[in-house]
Amino acid sequence: MKFPRLLEPIHMQRLIKRSLPTSLFGRSLLIIVLPVALMQIAVTWIFFDAHWQTVTGRLSDGLAGEVAWAVESFEDAPNSETMATLADRAEKSLSLSIALQPGRELPASRRTNTFAVVDRSLERALSERLDAPFWFDTTRYPAYVDIRVKVDQGVIRILAPRDRAFATQGHIFVLWMAMATILLTAIAILFIRNQTRTIERLASAADAFGRGIDAPAFKPSGAREVRQAAHAFLAMKSRIQRHIDQRTALLASVSHDLRTPLTRLKLELAMAEPSPRHVEMKRDLAEMEHMIDEYLAFARGEGGEAVETVSLKDLIDEVSQGALRAGAKVTVAADPDLTASVRPNALKRALSNLVMNAAAHGENIEVGASPRLAGGVEITVDDDGPGIPQNLYEDAFKAFNRLDEARNQNAKGVGLGLAIARDVARSHGGDVTLDRAPMGGLRAVIRLPG
Repeated sequence: MKFPRLLEPIHMQRLIKRSLPTSLFGRSLLIIVLPVALMQIAVTWIFFDAHWQTVTGRLSDGLAGEVAWAVESFEDAPNSETMATLADRAEKSLSLSIALQPGRELPASRRTNTFAVVDRSLERALSERLDAPFWFDTTRYPAYVDIRVKVDQGVIRILAPRDRAFATQGHIFVLWMAMATILLTAIAILFIRNQTRTIERLASAADAFGRGIDAPAFKPSGAREVRQAAHAFLAMKSRIQRHIDQRTALLASVSHDLRTPLTRLKLELAMAEPSPRHVEMKRDLAEMEHMIDEYLAFARGEGGEAVETVSLKDLIDEVSQGALRAGAKVTVAADPDLTASVRPNALKRALSNLVMNAAAHGENIEVGASPRLAGGVEITVDDDGPGIPQNLYEDAFKAFNRLDEARNQNAKGVGLGLAIARDVARSHGGDVTLDRAPMGGLRAVIRLPG
């Protein structure tokens, strides 16, 4: 029975975390504005509790004493001359308007004030000073308080200025506090927004660089720590770019060095007398050339290619021609108006690897492209081949892993097709995943951001 009680604080803590803002801007604003708001509330509360109520109580006591004096003076000599004298003296000395309403009764009800403390303070003071029944209203007149006391001759009505009954400057203090809070919040929003905008620019530049897009307009700005992070990013970007350039030059040299002897061997075989062994040697040379192309494509990637907006259906139709030539039946389902900002050659290579992989293990292929609800596009490649066990999906993306036990071995493959496809998708900010196809085989899904 103790477990639910122990879990309640944990549940509340999780609820509080979920209700807090997740962005740096929201959290920074909360850190600044919340203490200011709490301080303003505390100051306002102290003002009303320690000052405003005290002053209002004293004013109410003073007014109640003057009302009691007027009623008692009239009851000592209840005639019109006494009332006239009281009214004259009260008007000149106390700024009170006093009148006798013969034969009248007190009203049965009264309207309540928005600030209930005003009515409570005046009611307490009148109850302490008057023995006769009374009635008052603090809402009927903007500048006066209406007080009525029951006497034998009728009702004595007293109109007193509001500032004689309670402190009328409290709302001005609250207004100033509210304006100060709004001003401080606006200043906090302005400064915090300037700081978070520099972090957002840094994140955008890092994301663009990760997708192979250069951001030449990015410059370090903002607070010292943010500028340090930006300088570190630019230094890292320069090192990575230098490494890519060195690797590209090395790969170009390796490509030239390897292709030259292959070309000589192909030329010698072409000039030699035909024989069954020559056919096998040509097949080996073709396979070796294909393997070199795959290795270079995997290591080189397509990072230097410019980003373009292309029609996905046109790109899929172009890629599907290779599978059609291989003898597979390809069905394409894509909106002709669906486009994406990608590196065309890189995406074509990735999609070609997936389609040709499906053609190598199945007879029927379905390729589709559709927009995602969360933004971006999704390209699916389904086949009716033997598929891959679910526990081997991630292993299939490992370089040089051919999964011979799960799929029929591809004689030309070197286990880089899925690895290249995922590398290309991730360089665009997306990913490639595997799943079970509705046709019974393997489904490869390329997800690209918007």
